[in-house]
Amino acid sequence: MRTLIKGGTVLSTTGASRADVLVEGETIAAVAAPGLFDTADEVIDATGKYVLPGGIDAHTHMEMPFGGTFSHDTFETGTTAAAWGGTTTIIDFAVQPKGSTLQPTLDKWHEKADGNCAVDYGFHMILSDVNDTTLKEMEACIDAGVSSFKMFMAYPGVFYSTDGEILRAMQQARQTGATIMMHAENGIAIDQLVAQALAEGKGDPVQHGLTRPPELEGEATSRAIRLAQVTGAPLYIVHLSASQALAAVAEARNTGQNVFAETCPQYLYLSIEDLAKPDFEGAKYVASPPLREKWHQGDLWRGLRTNDLSVVSTDHCPFCFKDQKELGRGDFSKIPNGMPGVEHRMDLLHQGVVAGEISLGRWVEACSTTPARMFGLYPRKGVIAPGSDADIVVYDPAAKQTLSAETHHMNVDYSAYEGFEITGKVETVLSRGRVIVSPSGFTGSAGHGKFLSRDLCQYLN
Repeated sequence: MRTLIKGGTVLSTTGASRADVLVEGETIAAVAAPGLFDTADEVIDATGKYVLPGGIDAHTHMEMPFGGTFSHDTFETGTTAAAWGGTTTIIDFAVQPKGSTLQPTLDKWHEKADGNCAVDYGFHMILSDVNDTTLKEMEACIDAGVSSFKMFMAYPGVFYSTDGEILRAMQQARQTGATIMMHAENGIAIDQLVAQALAEGKGDPVQHGLTRPPELEGEATSRAIRLAQVTGAPLYIVHLSASQALAAVAEARNTGQNVFAETCPQYLYLSIEDLAKPDFEGAKYVASPPLREKWHQGDLWRGLRTNDLSVVSTDHCPFCFKDQKELGRGDFSKIPNGMPGVEHRMDLLHQGVVAGEISLGRWVEACSTTPARMFGLYPRKGVIAPGSDADIVVYDPAAKQTLSAETHHMNVDYSAYEGFEITGKVETVLSRGRVIVSPSGFTGSAGHGKFLSRDLCQYLN
């Protein structure tokens, strides 16, 4: 099967150029001057459109257990929604419960995902129980294509790890080349603030943000960086939301330390004002770290421009407002933490291009090429080049759309971006050469997506 994408503007991290893309089977065969190829089994006219590598969302939580419920997107519904939004690869998290080991956890997540994904997928491992057995299992996970391990400085009693446990895991990561991913919030102090707020009768959703102040994200980020410095381990800060945390990352990167960070669209566009919406509407915006005051947004956009923020992921973890978010009426600490977003990441970051916050090259870099390199998938993924997987998005930069729960494809009953009017829209998506989204609708299927065995981070000094 030969597919020719002609007449478009091909985007890469270095800019844009007019070129045609020839696909043979599952891979890209050639990127050539316009008109060089004129025949194929299928021809896609991309005149006036961008042609860019499929997005890689390196932080999703499909079917994740949390607070007595599960995130509402399955691997099928979540990856289908991802495809609609131009994301052709997700990296989800296998969640090790306390008292268990890593290999059975990974097996369980394979059972959930295998045969159900519309796009390709990989896994990170959540390391919540550090001991001699699990530390040794980290090597087996790497051999199985899972080369990154997430730890938590938050959620005492659930995922929380002590500094000593983090140190040991980082020492093991240094020996094996694995990357430690860190949820950096001071969970011990936060739990005290939460208890105090509830004792004072303050149970509204906005308290979620007020009891998780940015200073405690900054402190935990700094502490994680120091532990990584002592051990020599590479560190990746997930879902960075606060200027204080960004300053700590920037300082470490300026010294050459292998410290990286991602942010998420919700921290670029939403704020604590959304958490404060009346009639419990603020519960829709409860995630951790919480939404911040608006002034942080300018610093985060600047961090994207300077590469102190390397990646934009979603932390997609959707809970329905009805029956799930409502578990926390009167007690904000019981609201399931998480927001939907996997479908809108590419569009929302393109809005950053429209607004002059980032360049076209930076859009491609933060959404596709850098996560591919960060998590051992490049050049198979993240670039339009001969030999790479034909994960390709044809994007109409002039199309107008309004985001809404009525039109999105995520399996959740609200949109965090309800009513957002944006410029730019995905028109056609290819996953390994197969058209899975076209102007006529979704043409993919569950089971098309394959598991990706990942190499180590490709940015290490």
